Amino acid sequence: MRAGPGTRPPGTVRAAGTPGTPGTRPSPAAPRGTGPSGSAGTSGTGTGTGSTAWRRVTADARLRLAFTGLALLGAVASGCGIRSTSLPVDAGAAPSRVSCVLPGDRETSDGGDGGNLPVRVYLACGSRVSPVDRRVALPDGDDSERLPVARGLLDALQTEPDSEEEAAGFKTAVPRDLKVDGAREGDPPAALRLNRPLKDLPSFALAQIVCTYAGTAAAGTDRSVILGGPASAGEDDPLRLFRCDTALRTRPEAAATAGTQQ
Repeated sequence: MRAGPGTRPPGTVRAAGTPGTPGTRPSPAAPRGTGPSGSAGTSGTGTGTGSTAWRRVTADARLRLAFTGLALLGAVASGCGIRSTSLPVDAGAAPSRVSCVLPGDRETSDGGDGGNLPVRVYLACGSRVSPVDRRVALPDGDDSERLPVARGLLDALQTEPDSEEEAAGFKTAVPRDLKVDGAREGDPPAALRLNRPLKDLPSFALAQIVCTYAGTAAAGTDRSVILGGPASAGEDDPLRLFRCDTALRTRPEAAATAGTQQ
């Protein structure tokens, strides 16, 4: 009987991998391990899926190695930074690096020839103003007259610190050309006028003057100090009443806005 379409004659064997094709011999199976890493390669070719997989694995491994190298490099770089130290780093003058304390047995310096009255003046030291003992020359040794006392103390403030004061960190911010005069017409009796507007003075200098004058004949009976600039300054620089309180001693920069207008 004649074989019809799609029928297989007796005795024929269907070839493996080629369905429906009569009389074809089966192809030998591709050996395992053709591609690297044991993956079965495509039969009859050298660029099968095993080779592709190997290249992918190799690329992944190189990427992991690159990231590992970057991580190690970062660790090494961070380890090469500046190590912490317990030793102080000298970054210039700072309040914590000055003692603001003078020897107890030091000789007080004279303010000039004939200086014979011991006084206490305030100098800048670190971030505050602190007292030091000086000797000031006053006419006839009289410390009861407001203007002579104010002028003598101002001279003492303008004198540069001696070697011991400088070593302890003391400085003066009072300008050398600053002068003081008495009250003008219409001023309170205790007022003192400087030859420069208060707003033009360094805040430390103003704090030094106020705290040095307080408690002397240059101040009022309540230890307040009334200061102003030259009368020509007018309303732009009014008289102000100051007190040498803790805030002014410890924060001299506040002197620029301190005081009560008179």
